[in-house]
Amino acid sequence: MEITVKKSDFVLTPYMKSSDLRATYQILNTVVPYLLLWVLAVKAASVSLWLLPPIMVLITLFSVRCFSLMHDCGHYSLFRAKRVNRAIGFMLGVINAIPQYPWSRGHAYHHKTNGDWERYRGPSALMSTEEFANLSPSAQRRYEVLRHPLMIFPGGFFYLAIKPRLALIAGIYGLIGHSRTCLNQDPGMSLAKIFSSYQSRNWYTVGEFWDLLLNNICVVGGWILLGHFLGFGFFLSVYSITLTCSAAIFICVFFVQHNFDGSYAHKTAGWDYLRGAIEGSSYLALPAVLKWFSASIGYHNIHHLSERIPNYRLEACHEQNRHLLVNVKILRMSDLADCFKFILWDAGSNRLVSIASFRQAAQLIVDPEPSL
Repeated sequence: MEITVKKSDFVLTPYMKSSDLRATYQILNTVVPYLLLWVLAVKAASVSLWLLPPIMVLITLFSVRCFSLMHDCGHYSLFRAKRVNRAIGFMLGVINAIPQYPWSRGHAYHHKTNGDWERYRGPSALMSTEEFANLSPSAQRRYEVLRHPLMIFPGGFFYLAIKPRLALIAGIYGLIGHSRTCLNQDPGMSLAKIFSSYQSRNWYTVGEFWDLLLNNICVVGGWILLGHFLGFGFFLSVYSITLTCSAAIFICVFFVQHNFDGSYAHKTAGWDYLRGAIEGSSYLALPAVLKWFSASIGYHNIHHLSERIPNYRLEACHEQNRHLLVNVKILRMSDLADCFKFILWDAGSNRLVSIASFRQAAQLIVDPEPSL
């Protein structure tokens, strides 16, 4: 259905105002319980390991909320001042082991291209039907397995615990090779010039490098210190499980908010930003408890209309503009599993399709029904 509204029809500006008081309260009611739950976990483990599972569930949920608030900081919407958003975002990034500043830059690109599947294929790097058809049968099976819903667990652990460490190591290794090349060409070249001339796949600016470096120092240093004081077996077990589960939750939430039946998935030519926001982002209707832990990210259509709206104003903005959101896909918890089928982009029809439906359509072309 063609969209008939303009962005100017939406009432957005009144909701873009950040509140330092509300933001501070959100940080306190998230980070303090998160830290206290770790203290409680240590105490509980000394009594009985059977007391740990419910505490770990809560640690996971508060970790998800930390990530959601970090996400707001990346859009400079949680607090009024950019500097405060950067500082708090860095702290929340350390809690979830991810460098917030480089992450937010990549996330900003997603916002700029949402619904343009020729330029952005999501965090799962989905293929087009044409690309998938050109794979060998074994490669097709591998693609399907790697994007199975259960892969969000190992994928989530890799995304948070391993990838930022590999990015720093790979980036520094490349910088060393670049430095040797530069010094061979000009032995008098300064370190500042060498660094500024280095083009890395792992960071795009000097600021991103420092954020990546400091995040790794804080995260790895925290792992060592906490492992020393709490016991490496206890700490790494609880931490790895809760980190993996929290990563799986927000990867799942992000995925279903853009990959669903009927999602706006256009080519670059003719792509429309507004349709990408309204029809390429779902409204995920969550229970009140999960809405709180996810910091209202279920109102994803409103978030894509304006990323400067802080999480604590998304619901009110959604209600104000509800009459203009008739084309928004409403998802409920029971719909989530179905979304994971849509892992191919059909460029010809500008829509997402499942592998099963793609193969069925391909079979009909190869083996058409005989005419009567």
